[in-house]
Amino acid sequence: MENQNKIFALVDINNCYVSCERVFNPSLNNKPVIVLSNNDGCAVARSQEAKNLGIKMGVPLFQLKDLVEQHNITVLSSNYALYAEMSRRFIKVLSEFVTPQEQEIYSIDECFLDLTAYASNYDLTAYAHLILDRLLRWLGLPACIGIGRTKTEAKMANHIAKKNSYLKGVCNLVSMDYCSIEGLYQTIEVSEVWGIGRKHTKKLNSLSINTVLDFVCTSPSMIKDQFSIVMHRTSLELQGISCIEIEQNPKSKKQIIASRSFGQKVYSREDLKEAITLYVLDAVSRLRSENLLCGCIICFVQSNPFDSSEPFYNKSVSYALPDSSDNSLLLSKIATSMIDQLYQKNIGFKKCGVILTCLEPKATHIYDLFTDMDKVESSNKLMDSLDDIQNKFGKSKIGLGASMLPDRNWNMSRNKLSPNYFKWDQLMSVK
Repeated sequence: MENQNKIFALVDINNCYVSCERVFNPSLNNKPVIVLSNNDGCAVARSQEAKNLGIKMGVPLFQLKDLVEQHNITVLSSNYALYAEMSRRFIKVLSEFVTPQEQEIYSIDECFLDLTAYASNYDLTAYAHLILDRLLRWLGLPACIGIGRTKTEAKMANHIAKKNSYLKGVCNLVSMDYCSIEGLYQTIEVSEVWGIGRKHTKKLNSLSINTVLDFVCTSPSMIKDQFSIVMHRTSLELQGISCIEIEQNPKSKKQIIASRSFGQKVYSREDLKEAITLYVLDAVSRLRSENLLCGCIICFVQSNPFDSSEPFYNKSVSYALPDSSDNSLLLSKIATSMIDQLYQKNIGFKKCGVILTCLEPKATHIYDLFTDMDKVESSNKLMDSLDDIQNKFGKSKIGLGASMLPDRNWNMSRNKLSPNYFKWDQLMSVK
């Protein structure tokens, strides 16, 4: 029964990518802004002004051309380095309000906080406003906070805070009276509940469960019989019974994927090898950051599935390593040799990628009896040296082959990229 006394908060940056851009370019404030996906393809972030114009998430840029010109919408390429640094600072600010055990980084712009221990000493609504004020003053980032008895309830409270300006960024369902909660729940579609996807929404609607209030009023046992234990847990959470705890240590990944679409069609085998080498370096960097080893590598290539002028080409091959490894030189050598098997003449390739799978913790890996441990130690020292160089001078200072060189045929299109204001050569200047 102790889980029923929990109190959680979800802190979420409003329109994260756009808000990060506005911190360094205030001329974008109060104007419609959209941020595009890789290769300047689709809208992946929109300011509230852009949303008010009817721009939906994931709409291709070419479909928005007339709307962009008509309303003078600012269009930007995704600046992931900038967003990652702002996210790091966002998480750091939140860590000043709770202990490490009470904080869970959920995504680049969302963080769960366990506020249970603070309820007896603080007005949690005022505490949440203090957090919002510090985020705005220190980072310039607007955010909303939802407070609930469970993580799912906190997620729903955050949604309510975003949709109702009179709440001034904070929705505390713990202190709100039940009549007000019911009034809000009956106006929200059940699809907005955390963890309920399109298929579940369709089935719930067929059972006359259309709103969040309908879902809350439905027997959890019926939800369990009709759906799954996961949906049963969601039902209990919305009724105030905490089933999902704060996670300090995210579960180990089952696979790591590094893949990007090219800015233009690629016909050269060597261009594909350059691209796959860069993606291997990216994947291995993440592999090593989590102290994992890779037991199997998969490479794939694709042509443009939307180009009706030529048949769609999609092929992949896999290779099981004799012994698990995190050596980028070895894995890139394997990957480039796999390109020879995947390549086909006269195909305009639009995308390639690498998947590292069969992952296991490096600390618990048991080497084969006949493994040359001197070679393993030498490999570890080499990789540690490469990591040190990249950490000190940046990832682009050392690479394999031509993978780090600029202006390659396979580079992404990022024609509307803003500066990375955290790099020395791109710092803001006052004139």
